[in-house]
Amino acid sequence: MRLRHPDGTVVHLGYGTNVLPAEDVDGLVRQVGTYGDRLRRHLDTDRVGLGMWLPAAAARTLAADLGAVERLREAIDAHGVEIVTLNAFPYAAFQDEVVKKRVYHPTWAERARLDYTLDVARVLAALLPEDAARGSISTLPLAWRAPWLADRQSHAELHLETLAEGLAEIEAGTGRTVRVAFEPESGCVVETIAEAVERLDSVDRERIGVCLDLCHLAVGFESATDALARLDAAGLDVVKVQPAAALVVDDPAAPEARAALAAYSEDRFLHQVRQRAGDRLAARDDLPDALGGPRPLDDRSPWRVHFHVPVHADPAGPLRNSRDELRDSLAALLGGDTARTDHLEVETYTWGVLPDGAPADDDALAAGLAAELRWVRDELVGLGLTPLD
Repeated sequence: MRLRHPDGTVVHLGYGTNVLPAEDVDGLVRQVGTYGDRLRRHLDTDRVGLGMWLPAAAARTLAADLGAVERLREAIDAHGVEIVTLNAFPYAAFQDEVVKKRVYHPTWAERARLDYTLDVARVLAALLPEDAARGSISTLPLAWRAPWLADRQSHAELHLETLAEGLAEIEAGTGRTVRVAFEPESGCVVETIAEAVERLDSVDRERIGVCLDLCHLAVGFESATDALARLDAAGLDVVKVQPAAALVVDDPAAPEARAALAAYSEDRFLHQVRQRAGDRLAARDDLPDALGGPRPLDDRSPWRVHFHVPVHADPAGPLRNSRDELRDSLAALLGGDTARTDHLEVETYTWGVLPDGAPADDDALAAGLAAELRWVRDELVGLGLTPLD
């Protein structure tokens, strides 16, 4: 799905496929066919964007096998799919029964992370539509916060230098620009926008920037307006944005709120919790720790939970989602005279663990994903963007 900003920028909107299990090329081809057609039908559009997640094994195969890339391209073209952005945050097995902190491995201190990301960049350069200005790849915020000593930061900085060199080589060989975006997240080495500025101080700003996940931004009580000011001062671009909503608990002491929260305390993903405590944030690494661990989180002021919930629908009361913050962020990014990004990827990867249960089949899930895309598209239209598809 494409929209035109008043400044002329073509903004690409798609859905991140890390909500779907696929570990090989055959699985990716099936995804494109199954969800490309269904999403287009639900949205009544000729073209739909997918922010495809490439597991490491599939990325390695595609980067080495032109035949496999061509097979994926044929599926993309046949099913009306556009791919301008890829997700290289999870390395593998993102829809396993238990993921938690495994998602942060390998870290950017390890060569495997660099090799994987360059494989993904090579694949994206081959998949980009002819009329796309550039491609983007989102990646993890270096690592989980511990252990992260000076030697790991040094290794990561060397890998980021090599990453920029590799991206330049890909552009020289293909004529296609691919940029990599680091995604701040609670509990990680790069948790806040200030930490993104600090940790990415030495990167090649032409090829490396930031991915703003708007769920993560809300959990950290950060505003997009402040984020943009910090990033502008540092010369870092918003390469990619993930419109996503967090779970908000206005009164965590209320028995009905705690009962509702307990339904979101699940075993697959990590759900960090943050709470304002004066001029700092109180933090717990996972929702079960906040609710009833050895040090439960204070319940006298609101909590924000890193649980991606559908952007278009309210969770069961008394919980709510961070839709108001999401609207404010979209307005800051795309409501002004200049578009601050051109790649948007809706990313509610938690449909399979929502308290109401996973969607019954592919079409039910596609209907939910389409409803989220429609909500974001309508918000962008309200900001003055014009649909092109």
